[in-house]
Amino acid sequence: RVVHAYQILIKLNRLAMSFSVMRSAILAAKAIAPSAVGSGMGAAPMATFATSTGSPQRKVAVLGAGGGIGQPLSLLLKLNSQVSHLALYDIAGTPGVAADVGHCNTKAQVKGYEQDKLAEAVRGCDLVIVPAGVPRKPGMTRDDLFKVNAGIVKGLVEAVGKHAPGAILNIISNPVNSTVPIAAECLKAMGVYDKRKVMGVTTLDVVRAKTFYAEMKGLDVANVDVPVIGGHAGATILPLFSQATPKVPLSQEELEGLTKRTQDGGTEVVQAKAGKGSATLSMAYAAALFADSVLRGLNGTPTMEYSYVDSNVTEAPYFASKVKLSTEGVEKVFGLENMTDYEKEGLKTMMPELMKSINAGIDFAKESSKA
Repeated sequence: RVVHAYQILIKLNRLAMSFSVMRSAILAAKAIAPSAVGSGMGAAPMATFATSTGSPQRKVAVLGAGGGIGQPLSLLLKLNSQVSHLALYDIAGTPGVAADVGHCNTKAQVKGYEQDKLAEAVRGCDLVIVPAGVPRKPGMTRDDLFKVNAGIVKGLVEAVGKHAPGAILNIISNPVNSTVPIAAECLKAMGVYDKRKVMGVTTLDVVRAKTFYAEMKGLDVANVDVPVIGGHAGATILPLFSQATPKVPLSQEELEGLTKRTQDGGTEVVQAKAGKGSATLSMAYAAALFADSVLRGLNGTPTMEYSYVDSNVTEAPYFASKVKLSTEGVEKVFGLENMTDYEKEGLKTMMPELMKSINAGIDFAKESSKA
């Protein structure tokens, strides 16, 4: 069977030499309908990226492309046929990353930018993804991260506001609960803020919840969906397992265990790497899924995702919930419904921490703008 499968892959490679065709073969083999492909509601994780050859020309930039998230993310974006131009920016080493990724035989044209080439990197972009910053290390809190990454994000977002004011921003840099408000306040100060276009990437929380739920209950993860709301740190991450599909009974112990593991997923990876890294590969995967959905929306195929955005769903001005992505970014932010008492308590518990993080971001942006 292994030899036979290998021969099939060789034939596919010789026939097409493209990610799109190989992905179509995977879809056919798994009998997954193309309409279900994507990272949104009920999507199949193995079928990830768009393959349409008729997509508009889309320029995507990765700011922080030389890092642990940025490099694998850049590779995954190179495999996405919706991307025609891929701009990779970091303070050093990016031309090498661009040369490496650029050798992949897919259509996106890749160019690396360093130091003072930020404006050129983002100019003309439809989508700018920001994983730049330092990763979390053992014993490091989100507040520790904030002190370093806040300034980095502010500088990058200001460049986007100046040179690509219409671009959609996907913020990955932690702490997302604070960096998204920082990005929004910076753009407001510049007079170019559009709440539809600033999104915190919380897809990894959804990916983890799906994975852990499927593993615990012996489900095919390709058919699993789990809503995750709130923020993107610890107790602010609230998976709604009561609304998971397929619906499988959970004991209270199982529910609490799954919730805690989803909330502490990042810490689990940091500890497993013995302090030598954080969640980079899974984060790159999740970010690529979300970027794919954003591009699908831009190209006229609305998609449903969960994202941390400007919101009036709760008392928090920024909140992660289900959103509809379309041609201008976030077309609709959906409210919360059918939550259990356990989930309502989780929502209530998270609010002080979430509000503190949001206010820290807003205060930082306002104070730094005075300097």
